Amino acid sequence: MQFRKGNNNVKMKHAGLFFVLMAMLFSCKEAKKEASQAIVLAEKEQDVKVKLYTFDGGTVQVNQLELFSQDTTYTGQTKVFSDAFYVIEHPKGTLMWDAGLPEMLVGMPEPYTDPSGAFTVSRKDSVEAQLATINMTLDDIDYLALSHTHFDHSGHAEKLTKALWLVQEAEYDFVMSEEVRKNNADVHNAVNDLTNVKKLNGDHDVFGDGTVVIKSMPGHTPGHQVLYLELDEHGPLLLTGDLYHFYENREYKRVPIFNHDVKQTMESMAAFEAFAVEKGAKVYLQHAKGDFDKLPKAPNYLK
Repeated sequence: MQFRKGNNNVKMKHAGLFFVLMAMLFSCKEAKKEASQAIVLAEKEQDVKVKLYTFDGGTVQVNQLELFSQDTTYTGQTKVFSDAFYVIEHPKGTLMWDAGLPEMLVGMPEPYTDPSGAFTVSRKDSVEAQLATINMTLDDIDYLALSHTHFDHSGHAEKLTKALWLVQEAEYDFVMSEEVRKNNADVHNAVNDLTNVKKLNGDHDVFGDGTVVIKSMPGHTPGHQVLYLELDEHGPLLLTGDLYHFYENREYKRVPIFNHDVKQTMESMAAFEAFAVEKGAKVYLQHAKGDFDKLPKAPNYLK
């Protein structure tokens, strides 16, 4: 009996060891499976060539919408504009497109109305705080490109002194001119400390592979430009800068009374539309709240 009892103990020990080994084997298989899934996800993420992050650069309440047409179409009307800025992440570097409203507005108890009464503006958060949501800092931005140098697109530009500023030569000459220094000092001062500059004369392929291309579209200002992106899942995309401010102006080709050159603007509109058709690109009007709402906001992104 003692022998049988001992034999049973041995069998029980062997059985216990078997179950321990099986559990360890199952655990290893699960760990390998999880590791394999993580690798696949990482590989898929690496396959995403370009990411577009959208940020909130403030809000513009237009109190005199008639400024946005050469005729009296909008007399007595108002409209709310979004004021986005964007980060485009590419394997070869990171581009910030536009820079929102001035950061002096952040923390103000009330929105600010300009002396003419035409615009009431506000901004909730700084560029640093918003970049932190995607684990970036100002030093992570390799390139800065502004659609143009008006105050609602250059708000935090001078915080990006390490980035290479990609600007049309005509725009650079305009904003650095004696006339702008005297008559619109705030516009000049928003970018005058940016010394790391690459002056462009026409279209510019930022990373050399056709996925992020600055397109010269003058008229709103002397060196106004728009941005073309090729995204893996979303497909071709165009950010309009201020070529168009809202849907009606795109549909009817209406030009604001403060544009630098009406003829140039109309020519740029025609070139833009032809390019959009050629590429089959989805167009996003940067000031149109409806288009701003369609885009995922950081930390989410379009790919």
